[in-house]
Amino acid sequence: MTKPMRVRVLKSLFGRMLAIILIPLLLVQLTTIVIFYNRHWDTVTRYMATNLAADLATIVDQFTASPNPDTLAPVADYAWQYFSIQAEWLADSTLPQDSPSTETTYAGQQLSLNLATRLTQNFASDLDSHADLISVFVEYPEGVLRLNISRKRIFSTTAWLFIIWTLSMTILVAIIAVLYLRGQIRPIKQLATAAHQIGLGRTPSSYRIAGASEVRQVGHAFHSMYNRIQRQIAERTEMLAGVSHDLRTPLTRMKLALAMVSDDNARQDMQTDINEMQSMIESYLNFARGTTNAGNNGVEKSDLTELVADCIRRNFAGNTAIHFTRPLPPPPNLPLRSLAMRRAVSNLITNALTHGGNCHVSIDHNAESVSVIIDDDGPGIAREQRQAALKPFSHTLAGNGHGRGQSNGQNGAGKTGANGNSIGLGLSIAREAAVIHGGDLLLDDAPQGGLRARIQIPL
Repeated sequence: MTKPMRVRVLKSLFGRMLAIILIPLLLVQLTTIVIFYNRHWDTVTRYMATNLAADLATIVDQFTASPNPDTLAPVADYAWQYFSIQAEWLADSTLPQDSPSTETTYAGQQLSLNLATRLTQNFASDLDSHADLISVFVEYPEGVLRLNISRKRIFSTTAWLFIIWTLSMTILVAIIAVLYLRGQIRPIKQLATAAHQIGLGRTPSSYRIAGASEVRQVGHAFHSMYNRIQRQIAERTEMLAGVSHDLRTPLTRMKLALAMVSDDNARQDMQTDINEMQSMIESYLNFARGTTNAGNNGVEKSDLTELVADCIRRNFAGNTAIHFTRPLPPPPNLPLRSLAMRRAVSNLITNALTHGGNCHVSIDHNAESVSVIIDDDGPGIAREQRQAALKPFSHTLAGNGHGRGQSNGQNGAGKTGANGNSIGLGLSIAREAAVIHGGDLLLDDAPQGGLRARIQIPL
C-alpha cells in the first residue's frame, strides 16, 4: 500500500472507525500475551525444571559410588517405572559438551541451575540432538550415566498454543469488524455520492435510505432537503413564467402604439428604448431561472467538443476573429445541460469579441476535469477586480479604463439578445452554468495579453 493510499484510508471514516476498534483490541491482546507469556514461561518452566532436576537427582542417588552394568538394571527399571526416564550406562565414555540451547533457552538455564544445586557430580545437557527427547549426562570415574527424558518435561507448548489462539481470535474479530464496518459505511458513501451528483446538477436516482438509525435520519433529511429545493425551483420558474407573460403584454401594446407615432426620430428613440427594455427583462428572467432554464433542462451525455463547435457555428457563423482548436485526443462525453453550456460559451465569446480583436477557443482535459478556454487579446481585467466581475450586475473596469467583462456587446452574428452582457450578467450566467455542472468559472491572463476565461468541469 502506497503512502498516499495509506493517508486516504486513515482520513476516511471507515479507516478511523476501524482504528478505533482494532487499536485497543490489539493493545489489549498484545499486553495480555506479553504479561501472560512472561509469567507463564517464567513460573511454569521454572517449576518443571525444578521437578525434573529432583527426579534426576533421585535416580542418580540410587547408584553406588562406582556404578557398573550389574547395578544399572534395577536403577533403570526404577527410573522408567516411576519417572518415565530411560537410563543408559556408557562405560569408558567422557562427558560431552553442553548443547547450545542449554545456555540460550530459559528452560535450559533453569535445568542447569537446578541440577547444579542437587548433583555433586559433573554433568552436561543435550537439548538439541533429538526432536522428542533431551539427555542429561552424569560423569563417574568408570563412565557416564545417560538419562533420556521427554522434551515435554522441560519445554512447555501451552504458551505457544495460547499465543496462536489469541492471534487467531484477534484476526477473526478484525475480519468481522471490517465486514461489519463496510456495511455501516456503505449508506454514508451512497449519501455522499448522491450529494455529489446533486452538486454536479444530476439526479441522485440510485440512492435509497439504509443503515443505522442516525444514518437513516440523515438520509430522510437529505431527501426532504432535495425535494424542497426541487419544489422551490419549480415554484420560482412558474412564477417567473407568469411575470414574463405579464411584462410582454404591455411591451406589445407599446410597440403597437409606437407604430402610430408620426415623428420618425421620436419613433426610433422609443423603439430603441423598448428593445433595450425587452432585452433587460429577458436577461433578468434568464438569470433568475438559473441560466436560461438550466434547472429544467435535462442532463444528457454530450460531446463537449461538438457542442462548442455547434455553438460557434450557429451564433458566430462566418466570424473570422474566432479561432477554435479541437483537442487531441477529444475528451470523454459528459453529462451536460446543453442549453446552459451553450449560453455560457456564447456569452464568453461575445465578451471576448467585444473587448478584443480575436477570440481563441480551446478545450483542455486531464484525468480530473475538462475545461473550455476562451482567450482574447483585449485589455483584460485587473487581477484585484476579477472576483467582482463574476458577481451579478457588476460593471468592472479594464486595465485601460473601459467597461469590461459584463458590458454590452454584439455577438459575431450581429445579434443582440438576452445574453445578459448589457446589464452585468454575462460572466455571472457563465459562472452559474459552470457551477450547476459542479465546476467553476476561472479568470486569468491570456497568452495574447487579454483575459482568459476557463469553464472548468470535474469528471
